[in-house]
Amino acid sequence: MLIEEKIKLINDVFAPKTGEKVLFLVDIPHNNIEDNKKWFNRREMAKDWFKLFNKIGEEKEFSVDLKEFYATGTHNTPIPAEIINEIKNSNLVIAMTEYSASSSLLFVIQTDNQITRAVSMPQVEKRMEKTAFKADYTKVKRYAKALKDMLNNAVGAKINFSTGDSLYIDLRYRTAFSEAGECTHPGQFINFPSGESCKVPYEATSEEVEKYGKSKTKGVLPVMYDNELVKYVIENNRIIEIIGAGKKAKEMTAFFKYKPSRSNIAELGIGCNPEAIVTGNVLEDEKVGLHIAYGTSTHLKGKIESDTHQDIVYAKDCPVEGTSLTLINKDGSQIELITNSMLRYDLL
Repeated sequence: MLIEEKIKLINDVFAPKTGEKVLFLVDIPHNNIEDNKKWFNRREMAKDWFKLFNKIGEEKEFSVDLKEFYATGTHNTPIPAEIINEIKNSNLVIAMTEYSASSSLLFVIQTDNQITRAVSMPQVEKRMEKTAFKADYTKVKRYAKALKDMLNNAVGAKINFSTGDSLYIDLRYRTAFSEAGECTHPGQFINFPSGESCKVPYEATSEEVEKYGKSKTKGVLPVMYDNELVKYVIENNRIIEIIGAGKKAKEMTAFFKYKPSRSNIAELGIGCNPEAIVTGNVLEDEKVGLHIAYGTSTHLKGKIESDTHQDIVYAKDCPVEGTSLTLINKDGSQIELITNSMLRYDLL
């Protein structure tokens, strides 16, 4: 992107204002959490953005700071308390991290904090300035709102995968929200690059079961880890069995057994950024199309708290594709929103 394009992006999406405090966050490797080239380049990217924000800040009279903290080692594990305090005292927070800090950022925003808005950019890459960053965010906003309305009108989703597996997701008793690339007012939170709408499935917590019954989320969620296909058997919105004889299947069996809350199906998301491409980077991949997550859901208006939130992307060109997704509406009608692994923009 040209400097002029980047400045326009900053003003359109983040809108830093006179008198505000802008805070950049980066996590750093330590002990057994080893550095890598992309992580190093991300920290350099954060410095470049920091300098550009400083330049804009000189004209608009806002301040900019950059804080480092030791990496947590897993996505959405709480970040240090001293960094939380820095977030609370900032107007705009931009986290360019290796491990997602989204749940911590949302924790601040969803409490009584009245000044902070936040941008989570875990594993962002500079090359995205040529793809998802360049989207027409006025269109992305329209697509995301249309998807949010569709998800809110749906009671369920039927998904077929390229592996021949299928999954039904119960979408009752939860509220969808969209993320369209706008973070200009206190209380707003986005992942960036942006462009998606999502909804937490009905999780059937202990206090909900008596009133609503069990969750209808049921089926098989296939996941490809390098060249090993692992299948998660799901019932009542929980992963109850893992099919696979390889090393990763055994590893994930232990992973879910260690902390059962990790097995919660936490999100049904649909990306709607036409410029996003699949490269293996979840931050951008999930903006292409279908993604499903397990673990924590509280930061997405759900009920389950865990120590991880892991998205698995099923868009076109992913190792496993979600070949079709059909929404079942409250009136019994159906909409095939994803066909041939691609989102139908003509419906939005």
